[in-house]
Amino acid sequence: MLTGLLRTAAAAALLAAAGALPAQAADDPVRIAFITDMSGVYSDLDGRGGLEAITMAVEDAGGEVLGRKVEILSADHQSKADIASAQAREMVARQDIDLLLGGTNSAANLAMQSIMTEAGRPFISIGGTTPRLTGPDCTPWTIAYFYDTTSLARSVGAAATRSAGKTWYFLTADYTFGHSLEEDATAVVKQNGGEVLGSVRHPLGTTDFSAFLLSAQASGAEVLALANAGPDLVNAIKGAKEFGLTDSMKLASLLMFIGDIHALGLENTQGLLMTEAWNFNLSPEAQSFADRFYEKMGKMPNGLQAAEYSATRTYLRAVEEAGTTDPDAVMKKMKSMEIDDMYGKGYIREDGRFVHDLYLFRTKTPEESTGEWDLLELVTTVPGEEAFGKEPNASCEFASKQG
Repeated sequence: MLTGLLRTAAAAALLAAAGALPAQAADDPVRIAFITDMSGVYSDLDGRGGLEAITMAVEDAGGEVLGRKVEILSADHQSKADIASAQAREMVARQDIDLLLGGTNSAANLAMQSIMTEAGRPFISIGGTTPRLTGPDCTPWTIAYFYDTTSLARSVGAAATRSAGKTWYFLTADYTFGHSLEEDATAVVKQNGGEVLGSVRHPLGTTDFSAFLLSAQASGAEVLALANAGPDLVNAIKGAKEFGLTDSMKLASLLMFIGDIHALGLENTQGLLMTEAWNFNLSPEAQSFADRFYEKMGKMPNGLQAAEYSATRTYLRAVEEAGTTDPDAVMKKMKSMEIDDMYGKGYIREDGRFVHDLYLFRTKTPEESTGEWDLLELVTTVPGEEAFGKEPNASCEFASKQG
C-alpha cells in the first residue's frame, strides 16, 4: 500500500533527523503549523495577516478540539523553497505537528508538501498556485485550498481576450508561479483565438521594470499580461503608467489582490479585470470576518487570508467529526465533507483540490467608489466546476488509482 510505504519512509527520515518521535498523549496539544513569507516580497499578501486569520479560526473554534488545546506554530520561509523545506522538517521532527498550512510561494509549497508526504501528515496549501499540487505531484495528504494558475487563466484569460485584445505579451515573474500562470494563460488565449507575440521574465523582487516594459512596448501587442503578484505587480503597473504603455496597451493582471488595488489607487487600476476567490462584501458572514480582521490588522483581508481562516476551521471540524487526529481518518473526513462557510461552498476532490466558486471583478473608477476599501465590482461568478473541473486531475496518479 502507498500509505505504508510513505510512512516507512517518513519514519526513516525522521529517525535520522532527530530520533524517534514521542507518542502523542491524549491531552497533548493539537499543533497547527503555518509557514509563509513573513518578511520578504510577499509578506504583505499573507504574513502576519495570514497568521492572524488562523488565530481567529482557532479562537472561533473555542481554542480546542476533542478536549485538547490547539497550539499554533509559525515560521518565515522568506519565499525560499530550501528554507521552507528545512522548517517543515524541523516542525515535524521536533514539534510533532498535526497539520501544516502553507502560505505564499508555489516552490515553497511544493517543498513543504514533500516533507509532509514523507511524514504522512496533512498539508493544506493555501498560497501555492501551481497545478502540480493536484497533478503530477499530488499526494494522499495534500489539499490545495485556494486557486491555481489554471483556474485563474480560465477565469481571466478568456474574458480579457474577448474584451481587451487578441495579441498578448507576457511580463512574467521568473519562478514556478509565474511560469505556470503564463503557460496556462497562453493556452486560454490561443483557445479563444488570440496570439502571444512574446514574453519576458523578471526576477522576484524587481524594482526597475523599464527594460522589460520597453520590450513589451516594442512587441506591438494589444495586451500586456502581468503574470506576477505583490510588489512586483504594483511596480510593474506603476512603471507601465509612467512609460505611457497604457496609452497603447491594455493591462491584464492575471493575479491581483485587494491590497494591490488599495496600494496603487483606482486612478491607476480602474477598469482592470481580476479574479479572486473571495471578497469581504460577498456575504454578511464575509463582512463580519473582515470587520474583525480590520480591527486587528488595520486593513481588509484578501482571499488568501480568508482561505487560511476557512482551511483551519475545516481541519478542526474534520478532527471533531472523525474523533481523532489520525492523518488518514482526518483526510478521509475532509474529502467527504461539504464545506460551506464565509469563504466558500464546495467540496474537496480525491486529488486534493477544493472546488469552489471564483469571482471575476472589475476595479471601480474613483467616482464609483464609496469608501477606502470599496474597490471592486462583481462582474460574474465562475462556478467551481467550471473553474477547476469536476473530475480529479488526470495526471494525479494517486487519485487515478483510487478511481
